[in-house]
Amino acid sequence: MKLLVTGGAGFIGSAVLRRAVAQGHQVVNVDALTYAACLENVASIAQSPLYQFEQVDIRDAAAVEAVVAKHAPDAIMHLAAESHVDRSIDGPGVFIETNVIGTFNMLQSARALWERQGRPAGFRFHHISTDEVFGSLPADPSVKFTEDTAYDPRSPYSASKASSDHLVRAWHETYGLPVVLTNCSNNYGPYHFPEKLIPVVILNALAGAPLPIYGDGSNVRDWLYVEDHAEALLTVVTKGEVGRSYNIGGENERSNLELVRTICAILDEKRPGNRPYAEQITYVTDRPGHDARYAIDPSRIREELGWSPSVTVEEGLALTVQWYLDNEDWWRALQSRDGVGKRLGTA
Repeated sequence: MKLLVTGGAGFIGSAVLRRAVAQGHQVVNVDALTYAACLENVASIAQSPLYQFEQVDIRDAAAVEAVVAKHAPDAIMHLAAESHVDRSIDGPGVFIETNVIGTFNMLQSARALWERQGRPAGFRFHHISTDEVFGSLPADPSVKFTEDTAYDPRSPYSASKASSDHLVRAWHETYGLPVVLTNCSNNYGPYHFPEKLIPVVILNALAGAPLPIYGDGSNVRDWLYVEDHAEALLTVVTKGEVGRSYNIGGENERSNLELVRTICAILDEKRPGNRPYAEQITYVTDRPGHDARYAIDPSRIREELGWSPSVTVEEGLALTVQWYLDNEDWWRALQSRDGVGKRLGTA
C-alpha cells in the first residue's frame, strides 16, 4: 500500500513509518515539525526509496489538499495531534486548531481524493485517537473501556480528540468515507519525547533530579509499548472493517508510583548510582482534573484481527531504559526545546 502518515516525525508516527517500510509499504511522512517532532526518529528509513517527507501543517487546508492530491495514497493514517495534557491546560487553543480543525482539513482532502478516484472500495482513512476520550474509570479492575464506552473527556486535550473522533464518524455516516478508528492506551518506548512521564523519570534519575509524582501516585494507566502499537495500527489499516473502531491496549495496568519504582529498579541494575534511584521520588501538586484510571479491553482487535501485545510492561520498560542509555545524543538535543524540563499544566 501507499500510506500517507500525518505526524510521522513524532513518537508514535515514526514507529509506524519504520515498521511500514520494513513491511514493504510506500510511505509519505506529512509533519509540520513542531516542538515535539524530530526527523532523527525516521533517520533509519530516510534514504529508503519507499520513504518521502513533506513538511505540511494540517491546520493549512490548502497545503493539506495539495499534498493529498499530489501523492494520492491508498490510505491515510492520521496521527498528527497536540497530545500533552499539561500543555492543553495552559494553552488549549492550539489543541482545538490542530486536533479539531486539522482533522477536518484531513477529512475534506481525503473525501475529495476518494471521490475523484471514483470512491475505491479499498481506500481507508484511519484516525488514531486515545482512550482519554472515555474519561476516568473506577478502581474496580473488572471495569474497562470498550468500543461502546460513552465519551466523557475531562481535559482540553481529550475533549479535542473526542471532537475529532466525532468528525471522523460523521464523515463516514454522511459522506460514506471509508474510515477506521483506533483508541489506544498510554504509549511508551524509544523516541518518546522527553516531556512525558517515563522519559522524564529516566532522564531526571540519571541527572540526580527529583522524580515528580503527581498527587499520591495512585493514578492508574494501561501501558502499551510503542512498537506493539505500531503493529496494531498497521493491522487495523490493512484488515480493519470499514466504519469500525478498535481499542488498543497493552493489558499492563500500573499505578504511576508502581511504574516509577519499576523504572528505578531497572536503572539500579543497568546504571547503579550512589543510592537507590527511588530515593529521588518527590510528590508534587496533582494535575487539575487528573483522571483516576484508564484501562482498555482489547478483545475486539484480538478476536477480529488477531493482534495482541507482545511484551509485558516490565519487558518494555527494560528495553526503553536501555534505549535511553544508548541514545544520549538524541535526547540531549531535545532538552532545550520549549517547555521541556518545566512543570506545566498547573493553571
